[in-house]
Amino acid sequence: MAGQLHCGASVSRRSETIAANSVVAQYERARSMTSENPSALEFLQTRRSHPYLTLTAPTPDADELIQLLTVAARSPDHGMLVPWRFIVIERPAMARIADALRQRGAELGKVPSLVGKAAQVFEKANLVVAVIASPNPEAKIPAIEQTFSAGAVCLSLVNAALAAGWGATWLTGFGAHDTEFRRVALGIEPPEYVAGFVHIGTGTKAPEERPRPDVEALVSYISE
Repeated sequence: MAGQLHCGASVSRRSETIAANSVVAQYERARSMTSENPSALEFLQTRRSHPYLTLTAPTPDADELIQLLTVAARSPDHGMLVPWRFIVIERPAMARIADALRQRGAELGKVPSLVGKAAQVFEKANLVVAVIASPNPEAKIPAIEQTFSAGAVCLSLVNAALAAGWGATWLTGFGAHDTEFRRVALGIEPPEYVAGFVHIGTGTKAPEERPRPDVEALVSYISE
């Protein structure tokens, strides 16, 4: 009996220690969010998307991709609706999706050269994550704010991939905005739609810097 009591007390102390360590860890994480992070700031100041034609294999494996998607899911989401989801498009599916895009482009009377370029985006891809906006029409949160959340996920996924050492870019194209293509290629129906196709792979060329806006010219202040 004494041994059982001793064992129970030990388990209790271990549980208390684990709980205390968890609280300390949560505190440290919270404190880190209010401390300077020069490396993160430098990354955000210099981040640059990679042209899709410069991305090649290898791509993140399943575990690495889940980590990137987990980071992307830590995006602003008013009302905690999670108005988005992910469809991972792997290399074997690219030809089918490119063919569906060509067929739909012809049906819509799109310029052949533009359709060919849009299809090439998938033909050359090794891994694409379609960020699917899944708005909740019953929610009190305005639909536009749910759209903004899906867009934030796209950017967060690109930045997560870049921070992990991969090349990445966020694209759309006419297929992203066409209900029939989305139905045939991705199996989604309204009110869902594509917020973005995020291409991820190994960058073969450092992306060149491009002109950036004059931020001071875009800023106004309200002081009273």
